Amino acid sequence: MCIRDRYYADPEFSEVPLETLISKPYAAGRRALINPERASSAPGAGLIEQGNTIYLTVADEAGNMVSLIQSNYRGLGSGMCPPGLGFILQDRGELFSLEEGHANVYAPGKRPFHTIIPAFITRDGKPWVSFGVMGGSMQPQGHAQIVVNLIDFGMNLQEAGDAPRIRHGGSSQPTGEIMTDGGTIYLESGIPYESIRGLIRRGHTVQFDVGGYGGYQAILRDPGNGVYYGASESRKDGQAAGY
Repeated sequence: MCIRDRYYADPEFSEVPLETLISKPYAAGRRALINPERASSAPGAGLIEQGNTIYLTVADEAGNMVSLIQSNYRGLGSGMCPPGLGFILQDRGELFSLEEGHANVYAPGKRPFHTIIPAFITRDGKPWVSFGVMGGSMQPQGHAQIVVNLIDFGMNLQEAGDAPRIRHGGSSQPTGEIMTDGGTIYLESGIPYESIRGLIRRGHTVQFDVGGYGGYQAILRDPGNGVYYGASESRKDGQAAGY
């Protein structure tokens, strides 16, 4: 999470080396920091909640697809409701920093750090999957696991969401918290106990949790015939519907 903490800020206010961050050489360098035999207790380099979030994705007969997420952040958000409009304003401004020089220091007109990530995958330059995994800091972790399940493991759209998930807690935060103990890995049932023992032997703190693994919704478009496939989270409320 340390790279997210360092660079995730409003790009109109902070210079983000995007081409470098998504390059294969950079990924190889980050991967080299992983010791498969031992858990890391602190970030590898550089200096983030319960959810009040909804995610939806829709598609039409013309091939248009929309990935949308909305979150109040905490509880009732800011607690302010625009008169006559019936919705509450979010309070993501809580994640601004007041530290001079911080990438997410407060500034007028600046967008704050947040974890809301409506996701989209293209294949050969064309829309393929519109999806999201809501759930605070589980979102980037869940998104990565869905992509791996779809592309690397060849699962179908529903299988990719139903597969057991992993969540890491206790990471460094853009609000100043620094991980020093390696955090905790939370595992769902379905992961082989041999794998769990292997993680423990490597120094990981492993725990189990009821909930906290995100909420997944997705639509996949077959590029050959234009047929849509829908999938919905099996862990909580949600629905895949067509008409």
